[in-house]
Amino acid sequence: MRRSMLFLPGNTPNIIQNGGILGADAVILDLEDAVAPTEKDSARILVRSVIRAMGFDRCEVIVRINSIDTPFWQKDLDAIIPVRPHLIMPPKTACVQDVLTVDAYITHLEEKLGMEHGSVGLIPLIETALGVENAFQIASACPRVKAIFLGGEDLTADLHCKRTKEGEEISYARCRLVCAARAAGVEVYDTPFTDVNDDEGIYTDAAKAKSLGFTGKSAISPRHVKAINEVFSPSLKDIEYAYEVMEAIRIGKEQGKGAVSLRGKMIDAPIVARAMQTIEAAEELGLGREDI
Repeated sequence: MRRSMLFLPGNTPNIIQNGGILGADAVILDLEDAVAPTEKDSARILVRSVIRAMGFDRCEVIVRINSIDTPFWQKDLDAIIPVRPHLIMPPKTACVQDVLTVDAYITHLEEKLGMEHGSVGLIPLIETALGVENAFQIASACPRVKAIFLGGEDLTADLHCKRTKEGEEISYARCRLVCAARAAGVEVYDTPFTDVNDDEGIYTDAAKAKSLGFTGKSAISPRHVKAINEVFSPSLKDIEYAYEVMEAIRIGKEQGKGAVSLRGKMIDAPIVARAMQTIEAAEELGLGREDI
């Protein structure tokens, strides 16, 4: 289950070597914004070495490469694909062709290395107005795309507006990406909350993202990971209700009832679907009926 995704600069060995124990479900080892042009080569080598040596057994590994309009992205993939990260994050993805360009180069490397096709997935980072408008096409561009990701900072710069804690300026983009991802059958992740000192604000922002349908949320500070994990985990109350729903449906079928109610409310297909999603999430977290 990928609730939280923590960005770690790719040129800081003391930070990324501890990435697997910071509590996030996934770490995003960053070769792009966090790394100056003069440090790209050394960051690439460091990230490759750390993935190979550390393994990151406790979390998923994502590598944010440089965008395809730079001279760095192919070198990034040449170095990183052999150590088999779970996902590659291409930034500033604006259209289908951006995805297909990266997909084709990864396919070339997989064939060269004798890796199974599709071994490494893609999670395109959408952070421009054009990318938001093309979100469904990006999400459904190829089978390698496993999720899409909203980048709020660059997006607001492209929109010529101020980034705020309340996030009203990215409301449309958030909703657009969620709908696009769900329509394409992939997951969708929210932009970081950038005030690392606002412990209350991260809970509010994460709850907002969850209410819109995001699968999880990213963070730029380990301090925010706990809050994100809590918000995107089903509560024991949620789990209990989900099991009650499934039990009511079971009893209703046994009794030949066409309609079933629980706590005075009719149980319809959407409620059953949400209950199944809750139970699935709980099981991934190791929570069962005995924990209620």
